[in-house]
Amino acid sequence: MRIGLVIEHFDPHRGGAEQWTHQFTERLLAGGHEVHVVAGVFAESTASMPILRHHLPKTRNRLEFAAAAERKLRSLPLDAIHDMGGGWYCDVFESHDGSRYAQWEQKLRTLPPWLRPIKRRMTRVLPRYLEFRRLLARQFADPGRIILALSRMVAADYLHYHGVHPEQIRLIYNGVDTKRFSPEHRAAHREATRRQLGVEADETLLLFVGHDFQRKGLATAIRATARMVRAGEAVRLVVVGGRHPWRPRQLARRLDAGRHVTFAGSVLDTVPFYAASDIYVLPTFYDPCSLGVLEAAASGLPSVTSRFNGAGEMLTNGVNGLLMNDPADDEELAHLVRPLLDREARSDMGRAARHFALDHTLQRNCDEIVAVYRDIAGMARRAA
Repeated sequence: MRIGLVIEHFDPHRGGAEQWTHQFTERLLAGGHEVHVVAGVFAESTASMPILRHHLPKTRNRLEFAAAAERKLRSLPLDAIHDMGGGWYCDVFESHDGSRYAQWEQKLRTLPPWLRPIKRRMTRVLPRYLEFRRLLARQFADPGRIILALSRMVAADYLHYHGVHPEQIRLIYNGVDTKRFSPEHRAAHREATRRQLGVEADETLLLFVGHDFQRKGLATAIRATARMVRAGEAVRLVVVGGRHPWRPRQLARRLDAGRHVTFAGSVLDTVPFYAASDIYVLPTFYDPCSLGVLEAAASGLPSVTSRFNGAGEMLTNGVNGLLMNDPADDEELAHLVRPLLDREARSDMGRAARHFALDHTLQRNCDEIVAVYRDIAGMARRAA
């Protein structure tokens, strides 16, 4: 099939959506498909990929990018067009941010109560938000477009906030590369990475991976770590991702937990950090379907995440992961982590997590999406 993928940055190291799109493209190529990528930026690391590149000129805003993508796509003979959230001209729309409206609403919970109504009004008048609203209106306007929802939570948000017709929605969870992320990598990376991070032999290493610290609940993870440290528990938190961690650094110092929280910054390869860690924590306020939870599971780590993470729907609470009700409640997070400080308990849950990940592979994820493409191509042939 001739498949068009639309994304603003074709760069696997930029974020979750970009990483997933890059891996997905590799799977499409391996399946013999002709892959056209329409993007504003192509990372140098993608130069050797046998894709057809359609580089869009630099645009001033998101609306101009979407319009430029449409002009390019209309000139290409494609069987299916799959947009990752940046445009509006497509057969398949898949926002890896989920519903922006739901995300904005959930993110208000990270603010003091008195500030929330002010911030809510700002989302209705500030230019940045108005631009998003115009873009979203176009993205969800076509009743014939297939909308991929990464979780049931996201599907419900599309119905509630965007007026999408239920028959448009296909539920397809993210998948994970279970060879790249595997417990087998511990032998090569665990001890060296722990030494590099200064982790003591008796310390339990908690791992947080993410760029949007506020939305993904890093403050809660830091407060929970500080709470456990004050209780005399040997824990350490490593934070992978993000570019400007000065606020969370300040929080850790203020809670007298500065030496128990390590900021690794953005890294090219997260595999050594999963190999070095014992428990994955993501008390997120809104995550459509966290790749981190899937990568941790594939690596044999138990995860503690919130019920506002679509990936949590895939877990069996208490068997292959743990779910917290309130992502702002550091006491709840600490309470859920504590049983996993026992090596045998976390090993049991980690093995169950690995077994779960093997049922949710990236290849299965890709096959489900290609089946949607084939439906689209079949409908086009019948219409002709």
